[in-house]
Amino acid sequence: MSTNPLSSRQQFEQYKAEFHEKHGPEPGKKSTKRERSSWELVRSFLGLLKIHRRSMILALLTLTIATLLALIPPIATKFVVDNVLDKKPLPASLPEWIPHEPWPLLVSITIAVIVISMIRVALQIWGRWHATRVTKMIQMKVRKAVFAQAVRLPLHRVQELKSGGATSILREDAGSVGELVFGMLYNPCRAIIQLLGSLIILAWVDWRLLLGAIFLGPMVYLTHRTWISRIRPQHRRIRAQRAAVDAQATESFGGMRVVRAFGRQRSETSRVLRSNHLMGRQELYAWWWSRLIEIAWETLIPIASACLLLYGGWQVLQGELTLGELVMFLAYLLMLLGPLAVLAQSAAQFQNSLSGFDRVLDLLDEPREMESSTAKNISKSEITGRITFENVGFQYPGSEQFALEEVSLDVDPGETIALVGPSGAGKTTFCNLVARFYDPTSGRVLLDGRDLRELDVESYRNHIGVVEQDVFLFDGSVAENIGYGNRHASLAEIQQAAEIANADEFIKVLPDGYQTIIGERGVKLSGGQRQRLAIARAILADPRILILDEATSNLDTESERLIQDSLTTLMQGRTCFVIAHRLSTITHANRIVVFESGRITETGTHDALMAAGGKYHEMVLLQTSPAEVS
Repeated sequence: MSTNPLSSRQQFEQYKAEFHEKHGPEPGKKSTKRERSSWELVRSFLGLLKIHRRSMILALLTLTIATLLALIPPIATKFVVDNVLDKKPLPASLPEWIPHEPWPLLVSITIAVIVISMIRVALQIWGRWHATRVTKMIQMKVRKAVFAQAVRLPLHRVQELKSGGATSILREDAGSVGELVFGMLYNPCRAIIQLLGSLIILAWVDWRLLLGAIFLGPMVYLTHRTWISRIRPQHRRIRAQRAAVDAQATESFGGMRVVRAFGRQRSETSRVLRSNHLMGRQELYAWWWSRLIEIAWETLIPIASACLLLYGGWQVLQGELTLGELVMFLAYLLMLLGPLAVLAQSAAQFQNSLSGFDRVLDLLDEPREMESSTAKNISKSEITGRITFENVGFQYPGSEQFALEEVSLDVDPGETIALVGPSGAGKTTFCNLVARFYDPTSGRVLLDGRDLRELDVESYRNHIGVVEQDVFLFDGSVAENIGYGNRHASLAEIQQAAEIANADEFIKVLPDGYQTIIGERGVKLSGGQRQRLAIARAILADPRILILDEATSNLDTESERLIQDSLTTLMQGRTCFVIAHRLSTITHANRIVVFESGRITETGTHDALMAAGGKYHEMVLLQTSPAEVS
């Protein structure tokens, strides 16, 4: 965290400079990130709509009928003005059953307009319901796909996303995809139908008036061509900034104990506000770009309307048009210019939604964790539990330094291996490879002689149990958290696992026993209680391979004594890897493996390593008789 962070204004100036460099008159360097055209995004979205074709066709069909019905009432104004108010005779071509007297004609026109309007509203609501339903179904489908993809990304990529950032993509970006149903299809379709219908009627009234109205069409294209290409990249940056803000807020609340312990509430507030201020500046900047289109049309439409009104009035004075035809023309002129304005003004929102869809596609296009078309599933009955490291080397993504080098180790089924060494020596990395959170950079990791890369990663992990020092519990009941290790477990099996983990006693005194809600990350429990629930969860999973990373670190002396017996029972018949800094807890291990700087330097039993007088012997003495060692 920088000690002198840039202000939101300074960050915004950098943002504008980068934006103009890329979108200004002189093109800058092209981004290495794939940039999809609007047409590519539209095609991808239409692919999502395939399974909803029937609902969308019904929605658009009813919309078409309703919009066409909306074109009928303005015709009535001509007959009211010319044939009711001005008392001119009706055209001879009209059917005889239409009243010719002014009052009956006015009543008939009023009734017809009311009936048509009611039918139009009913059709429009029915069609809009189907379109809204499709919107929500697409949002749910995309959110499911985004979540399923995010949880299967490589571990380092998940860590880069951060929990708040992933939530933002899931909520904001995936949600905006569904909005394209209205922004790209429903609303533009209504505007286009109304536009074409109005043009046809205007042509019937006076083709010269139609020419003036059609002239506005190219103006729509020119304004879109000029500004729209600059709007979507801005919305992408705004969405990325929103994800960063969400991630910062999530991080601050997640570390609230540390924030308060160091009295950093004010600085954390400032940090989040700086990011919020930057996002606000970006949104205002994008707003001005969007308003350029709106300003152009807010100016053009009144001028065009005034000119056409002037021409129409002159035609009336010359006797070329009746007063009723002029009123009808003005009504249709408004219905013509309205859709043009809607299309122009909605373009920015359309690009905003496309930018969200673009970010979603970026995530969905990322490679999943350890994908393989030839990987095979593996059942528990096929596993004996032999783990073999063959000259394994490993680098974390983005790091040039090896975390493990030339590591070779053969672990027999049911053997307990204790991993010791200074912090950063490679113990946790070794276990990460056992759990296949990563694949080795070089060498192989084998399960019963089969390379782990030949196995389906999720199938393999079903037979792994992990209890870490930093316990993670979900915001749910005690039973739900223990049952996470086996979703088919009964309450009796959950209770049995809790008893083995020495957790049953404290669970029973909770307000609602096993149904007690423990809060986010188990905040309502002590560290030792959380640790025992994690152990119970691993017991219930009944894994073939067990990884204990300082599993008793948060237990008091009495609880640790009780849990060690339970762990001894749990570890029988399983291949176990135990990371421990308190060396007195691993003297029972079949073998102790000492790591230093990513390499294995010693291997043997506790007695053998103590007799050898090496690094392990020194570590034991440091913990038991530190004064003598110093």
